[in-house]
Amino acid sequence: MIVMKMRILIVDDDSTTRKILGMYVRQKGFDVVTAENGLDALEKLATERVNLIMTDLNMPNMDGIELIKNLKASPDYADIPVMMISTEADEEEKKMAQDAGATAYLVKPVTGDVVTDNVKDILKQFFSGRLA
Repeated sequence: MIVMKMRILIVDDDSTTRKILGMYVRQKGFDVVTAENGLDALEKLATERVNLIMTDLNMPNMDGIELIKNLKASPDYADIPVMMISTEADEEEKKMAQDAGATAYLVKPVTGDVVTDNVKDILKQFFSGRLA
């Protein structure tokens, strides 16, 4: 039996945030791909297969909402769950992310446990639905 490692794409314009989030999920056995903004993420998705995307909201070139809208409009990427992780705690921002298609919304700062628990819950929900 071949076991594939789950791969997560982390999209954030702050390199320190990418490193910290990457460290959190790598410690739990996930592979990580990173991107600096939504456009960079779409370019990475052309060559990388991922199981989940974590994205920031506010980024240059293409923000998290536009990234999610692009993903959900594409048959190739529409099924990938997206977790928004942002400093924006405003309910309006959360609603915009959910309306665009975000699976979860976390407010920074986040702990490693909160991030990895959410990742596990989303992937369990996502893949159990696919396997049922």
